[in-house]
Amino acid sequence: MQKLYDYLIVGSGLFGATFAYFAKRRGKKCLVIDKRPHLGGNVYCESVDGINVHKYGAHIFHTSNKEVWNFVNSIVEFNRYTNSPVANYKGRLYNLPFNMNTFYQMWGVTTPAEAQAKIDEQKAEAVEKMLANGVTEPRNLAEQAQVLIGRDIYERLIKGYTEKQWGRRCEDLPAFIIKRLPVRLVFDNNYFNDKYQGIPIGGYNRLVDGLLDGIETKTGADFFNDRTYWESLADRIVFTGKIDEFYGYRFGKLNYRTVRFEQETLDTPNYQGNAVVNYTERAVPYTRIIEHKHFEMFGQAVYDCPRTVISREYSTEWADGMEPYYPVNDDANTALYAKYKELADKEPNVIFGGRLAEYKYYDMAPVVEKVMNIAIL
Repeated sequence: MQKLYDYLIVGSGLFGATFAYFAKRRGKKCLVIDKRPHLGGNVYCESVDGINVHKYGAHIFHTSNKEVWNFVNSIVEFNRYTNSPVANYKGRLYNLPFNMNTFYQMWGVTTPAEAQAKIDEQKAEAVEKMLANGVTEPRNLAEQAQVLIGRDIYERLIKGYTEKQWGRRCEDLPAFIIKRLPVRLVFDNNYFNDKYQGIPIGGYNRLVDGLLDGIETKTGADFFNDRTYWESLADRIVFTGKIDEFYGYRFGKLNYRTVRFEQETLDTPNYQGNAVVNYTERAVPYTRIIEHKHFEMFGQAVYDCPRTVISREYSTEWADGMEPYYPVNDDANTALYAKYKELADKEPNVIFGGRLAEYKYYDMAPVVEKVMNIAIL
């Protein structure tokens, strides 16, 4: 018996929406369902006082792949936003990523040679301390970070922020979490090295709406509430939810870190002067404050909009009922995911895609690129 759809796409985030777009172009009939009351997954924006609020955390599109950049801009034009976060440590401000501005703010050095000499001096101190303790390789994140960048930057800009992110002391985190730290001996606050970056003009909802234009969608529809029904509708499934849930948690549950957002609308046109300010002191409970208007409003436009919206972000352990954000890619979870991946690889009519289905952290551009390279049958 012929089914109603070629593809049932579970989840309307960037993977699901992009897949639906290309499937439709290949003449396939798709149904996209999402358990949330809106489309777009974690890139969904909520309009508050004329400001597009990134409801599930800041999303900045960046890529060096011209094909990907041209594709998303064919759906909606992107602006010129450049990510240049600032770190606040005990009221003092430092530019990120680590560059000559940071080193001047940290040590007062003004030349690349002075900055490199200071970094080398502190790196040598870290190595000497390890050797004195009878070890030659960093045993944890604290030692790894100091071997890479030295004591001062570690203690002011890495330690507290990382401990809040992971909910553990740096001494208790594995060294591999920080394999490298970018150091720029130039005065450049652009966080990304990619050739292209920006935000969709009008917000990410315009990108998702463009991708899903002409495609049937249903929100408030939970695949697991009536799985037999949903599976009966289509020949193939694109699944973007949690892979362990797809298999009924038969091997156990994968772990995540999650984020709680504390949103506030303020009667001021400009609260912090930047979209992203990280709070790297451990005593400050939140990891960063996002001021959403700075993603899309520049110059006088900031002041033409009399109010602003900020979100404080709190990192915490994930539990049932919470939104899963960041996979915990330690040895135990990696081994557990491998068991689910083995089952997934044997599914002839299911495509697993995205951060939850593949249990990996994804930036947005690689998600789009991956879908562009999938052979849609």
